[in-house]
Amino acid sequence: MLPFFALIFFAFLYPLVSLLSISVLEPQPTLENYRKVVDNPIYLTVLLRTLWIALLVSLLSLALAFPVAWLMARSKGPKVAFITACILLPFWSSVLVRTAAWAVLLQRHGLINEGLQLIGITSEPVRLLYTQGAVVVAMTHVLMPFMVLPIYGALRNIPADYARAAAICGANPLRTFREVYLPLTMPGIIGGFILVFLTSLGYFITPALLGSPQEMMIATLISQQIREYLDWPFAAALVGVLTLFVTVITLAFSKVFRFDRMMGGAA
Repeated sequence: MLPFFALIFFAFLYPLVSLLSISVLEPQPTLENYRKVVDNPIYLTVLLRTLWIALLVSLLSLALAFPVAWLMARSKGPKVAFITACILLPFWSSVLVRTAAWAVLLQRHGLINEGLQLIGITSEPVRLLYTQGAVVVAMTHVLMPFMVLPIYGALRNIPADYARAAAICGANPLRTFREVYLPLTMPGIIGGFILVFLTSLGYFITPALLGSPQEMMIATLISQQIREYLDWPFAAALVGVLTLFVTVITLAFSKVFRFDRMMGGAA
């Protein structure tokens, strides 16, 4: 395990600690950078917007991923191989390419606007690009596989005898789903939700390309502070606040749900 822990230390822990130290040591030992984050309502708005978008993306991913995972768990042979390939195929292209594809689809004279005008829903192009909706939709498309796979793992481990036993006891399909499948699938749901939510908090490429400056997320704000203002201490303070949120959320879920069950493992 030594190579693994060495990689974690040198590639993650050491750079993170070094960056966080800048937030309290430069230009002098102070907590002024963190006070600036808390006192300025603009930065709090960006942080709350980031949490809100991450929550929307997670809920939308869950709503779209569960039926796909259910179909995968109920399929066999070439059918499940085809569905799995459709889920994993996006990983073969970069996030930048997929985000650029959404930019083409959502532009003023893109396929979606042309289709809306063709079927008579709109009479002229509507603003779809550089909106919060565009960011949510594109991030959901990119991150949905991280929701599908844990749910599929949990559904696959549920024996088919459970449904037959529920039917013998008089339960209809809806009640069987509510009282048998949903509780047993909850570890996979929570695991996928955590993966998507935490990844969404620090997402950069999609919000930067499809969002507007008025609706930026915290990762875009951090990049702006570094590239445009060269304010490394304040950017490090923003990273510290984001790291704190991620840590608190992870610890809160770990107290309630066992991580070894969140990918559909045995109880």
